[in-house]
Amino acid sequence: MADSTGTSQDAETPKKKTLLRIVALLLLCVVALAGGFVASVGPQGAMKLVGLADDPEDEAATSGEDAAEDHAAGDGHGAAPATPATPAGLPGEHIVVTPFQEIIVNITATTATGRQTTRFLKLNLALAYDNRVSGAENIESRKLFLRDSFQEYLRQLNENDLQGSIGLVRLKSELLRRARAISDSDAPQEFLIADLIVQ
Repeated sequence: MADSTGTSQDAETPKKKTLLRIVALLLLCVVALAGGFVASVGPQGAMKLVGLADDPEDEAATSGEDAAEDHAAGDGHGAAPATPATPAGLPGEHIVVTPFQEIIVNITATTATGRQTTRFLKLNLALAYDNRVSGAENIESRKLFLRDSFQEYLRQLNENDLQGSIGLVRLKSELLRRARAISDSDAPQEFLIADLIVQ
């Protein structure tokens, strides 16, 4: 009799372990799914969907109404009418976009067998800069020097340096760093890439 009870307990132990593993796996899947959801919509978006975050647009509208009431409460002598502010990140009249001539350079590549070869890189880009910043006038006069510096940098690249979105971000940041150094100004804001072809 004791043997039959011991055998049934031994049989239940692997079942319990299997059940615990399945529950732990399901819990891990739920946590991973939640993490992926938060990563895709962002923490603010997830909080907003759950209903735990205030809507920033409502807060902005409320603060804008408060500012308008404060402005209206003033005496108004010599005050100019309020103009809507340009949202952050949108180009205004002070942003100038200057295109560069097409750049074609050789870059190195590695074949599947490990042999070094060359590829052509074709790049069409434009520089967006803020003409209110001191030194912005240097950009147009030093455009040829900028192009020369860009070509020098691009020739040092290999095909793997341009792979994926991280390659594009790195390329833009390096070009922006060179543009700011050559123009001796913080006026260059961003590079806009129309074509980036490697063949």
